[in-house]
Amino acid sequence: MLGDLTEARVLDLYAGSGALGIEALSRGAAHAVFVERNRAALIAIEKNLRALELSARATVLPFAVERSLGRLGKLGPFDLVLVDPPYADVPAGVVARTLSSLLAEGLARPDGRLLLEHARRDSAPALLGARLDRTRRHGETNVSLYDVVGASSPVDEGEHSDAGEPSRDAQ
Repeated sequence: MLGDLTEARVLDLYAGSGALGIEALSRGAAHAVFVERNRAALIAIEKNLRALELSARATVLPFAVERSLGRLGKLGPFDLVLVDPPYADVPAGVVARTLSSLLAEGLARPDGRLLLEHARRDSAPALLGARLDRTRRHGETNVSLYDVVGASSPVDEGEHSDAGEPSRDAQ
């Protein structure tokens, strides 16, 4: 679904165990920044990075995502932004506002991608600076993939499917 990640700079927000960012590193990403506030999750990220010998290609930030954007400026821009918020703890509107701010601040490259996991009951949010490419359903979770087009570009709905089938062939 994400294509080639060779040499990509990746941002993993609400990182949890770090699985999404670690997967990107294992697929050739040059560097990943993990943002997570939960202490147990931070320990898991560090442990997983050490076990897989990926620590040198990673930065772990122990902050709430909503308050981390100012700290990310020196580490970006990012080619790929991975977002998997805890649905029960972070309202969809907060996530959408945070991602819109991230895009407005230029933390994602204009030709980059943004992947958002969200509850099936929630529609993929419209984000200024990103165009929804597709949405796939996986049980009670939706995975929405956006093309970053730049903060001043208009948003359109893009082609997508919520029935679990991509609008284009996935890679």
